[in-house]
Amino acid sequence: MPSARAALRVLLVTADPQLRVVLSEALRNTAGFVVAGVVRTASDSTRKCQDLQPDVVVIDSALPADEGYTAVQDVMAYRPTPILMLAGAVGGKEAFRALAMGALDVMPRPGPDTEVFARELLHRLKLLSGVRVIQHVRGRRNKKRDRTAASEGPPVVGIAASLGGPRALAILLKGLPRDLPAPVCVVQHISDGFVDGLTGWLASESGFSVREAVDGEPLVPGTVLIAPSGKHLIVDEGDLVCLDDSVPFDGFKPSATRMLASLAARCGPRAVGVVLTGMGRDGAEGLLAIRRAGGRTLAQDEATSTVYGMPRAAVEAGAVERVVGIEEMAAVLVSVVREVAAASGAGR
Repeated sequence: MPSARAALRVLLVTADPQLRVVLSEALRNTAGFVVAGVVRTASDSTRKCQDLQPDVVVIDSALPADEGYTAVQDVMAYRPTPILMLAGAVGGKEAFRALAMGALDVMPRPGPDTEVFARELLHRLKLLSGVRVIQHVRGRRNKKRDRTAASEGPPVVGIAASLGGPRALAILLKGLPRDLPAPVCVVQHISDGFVDGLTGWLASESGFSVREAVDGEPLVPGTVLIAPSGKHLIVDEGDLVCLDDSVPFDGFKPSATRMLASLAARCGPRAVGVVLTGMGRDGAEGLLAIRRAGGRTLAQDEATSTVYGMPRAAVEAGAVERVVGIEEMAAVLVSVVREVAAASGAGR
């Protein structure tokens, strides 16, 4: 909840230019409110919630292809924030659908009298800003209707590492079979200019195809993609790589939490998250998102970690299903991946 003096930050999610004008004018002409950002798609809404940290999100139900409801699901699973949904008919099914997915309130889209709409909008936003919300993943488990977290397809592995990570990654990758039925995405905190050398070294040590991730490329089983310096590696719809150039998250860019949280949002129970040795707590929240979305989670143990910071934070957050020594991590990960592949149908 914002302080008494702070302006209420509102993120607007709509593709309707007229509605954008009405909403923006209502907020900008009223003291105590500020437009934190305006976006048009569900994927943009989740990214901006992370980057801008609004107090309330207003989502237009009239976004094309049900994107409005996808945005509600994604925000509540990825960065829970109070949501006001603008619906065409408040008494209709769409209103209850939005509430079931995690929206806190629904009101009609504006009619001819925009002044009345603006007064009601501002009143509701003030009320919602004081509500504490929790992560809401109910909608993500409806896989037949939710194309952003499809249960069908190969498992996707996300690995987070920092100090001591290169050695741990080499040991882990060496132990994995080359026909692993899952793509692997890695966020390794490392100084600028060293990613190219890291990928080449890991490839020679492990025998895997290891390379720097490229924006828009598909995830391919048996391939290891490393996040480039200064870009967030996000798994987007269709299991495609998105390299995001937004601000650092908790001081990190690339952020392990953002990568792992995107796996939770897009892959649901197909996601497998691993946190290896490292200082700090990057990755803990993302790993927790995977576990809450029905995915599988592992962390390196203290005895084999160079620095037991990131794994400890993940364990303390309740995000870890199993703690494993680095020498045993490959065997455990292979077993988990095969279980997930069999459950999703990718192993048949």
